[in-house]
Amino acid sequence: QVRLVQSGGGLVQSGGSLRLSCAASGFTLDYYAIGWFRQAPGKEREGVSCISSTHDTSYYVDSVKGRFTVSRDNTKNTVHLQMNTLQSEDSAVYYCAATPGAVKQTPGEYDYWGQGTQVTVSS
Repeated sequence: QVRLVQSGGGLVQSGGSLRLSCAASGFTLDYYAIGWFRQAPGKEREGVSCISSTHDTSYYVDSVKGRFTVSRDNTKNTVHLQMNTLQSEDSAVYYCAATPGAVKQTPGEYDYWGQGTQVTVSS
């Protein structure tokens, strides 16, 4: 069965850190770009970060630049999103998603999705 399984997340105080992980099962991530998205209540799903299949390209939305870092370990078929200096506006359900080939910007271009994980930042 092809799926992405997320772990991490939870409740953290403002200024704290969390690491999200996204592990693939049933397929290899080697040829897939990975995107991280988030969705807060009443808001549209927002692209947060993405990383190319070859590790050499990563992107971040302006609001998380300098605080979030995306990385991947293809030997473990896993991608991580390290989130530092978290702020209340980072609170949302976070999703990882996989798309073959190059990185893409919109959720509709991703084929596989994780189950989502809640991140709550208390002020």
